[in-house]
Amino acid sequence: QYLKLNSKLPSEMMLSIKNIEKPDKLADIIASNLVLKVKEKQNLLEIVNPLERLEKLIVVLKKEISILELEKKIQDRVEVNLENYQKDYYLKEQLKEIKKELGDNEENISEADEFKEKILSLKLSKEVEEKCIKETNRLEKIPFLSAESGVIINYLECIISLPWNEKTKEKLDIKLVKNILDEDHYGLLDIKERILEYLAVKKLSNKHIGTILCLIGPPGVGKTSLAKSIARAMGRKFIRASLGGVRDEAEIRGHRKTYIGSMPGRIIQG
Repeated sequence: QYLKLNSKLPSEMMLSIKNIEKPDKLADIIASNLVLKVKEKQNLLEIVNPLERLEKLIVVLKKEISILELEKKIQDRVEVNLENYQKDYYLKEQLKEIKKELGDNEENISEADEFKEKILSLKLSKEVEEKCIKETNRLEKIPFLSAESGVIINYLECIISLPWNEKTKEKLDIKLVKNILDEDHYGLLDIKERILEYLAVKKLSNKHIGTILCLIGPPGVGKTSLAKSIARAMGRKFIRASLGGVRDEAEIRGHRKTYIGSMPGRIIQG
């Protein structure tokens, strides 16, 4: 069993061992061919009784066999994994060459490379970057003129066009906000007080507050102009998104990208 597992020893050794009749000589020959430390071999040689030496040698052989079996198991796993990797690599390269011959995928590959460069330059969060790279990898593998290719391209173009990592620095000067509100609007004391209270809490907590200001009233009472004044006082951009006539919530948050002709919602479009 040891000879079968150990490829370093010649298979003919089994024949020579079978012809040995003396137990002391058998023990010496087997011990001399084992890969043991000098101290272990010395311990075997110091055992005078041949039968005791053979018993000790059996213990050593069992230990060596278990080590060789473990090594063989690991080697078999490595070979299987290597074969699978080589097979996958070969098939991928073959598929790439077939597509190149057909002229089916060259434009997609070059476009996917451009998208990857732009995505990596945006310094996106890990989650968003992984999602975008996954989409570019899909783009490389599908035909250029397919409907799915157009969906992925529109999706990636939309993501790249967004102002990632661009923030407006807020100015939370309560006195300035009060002066601008008084300058732009006469009266509305309760509303102004609520707005100033909201901004004061935001300034003190220095956190993104979950509360959203909601101004309700008929047309022409100053809801939009109040929002403009707040934006001007805080140095924020003012964006008006009219939801008149909107019946589908997908028009606000956007459609799923799998739909043909899907577009971002009103929030993204500004």
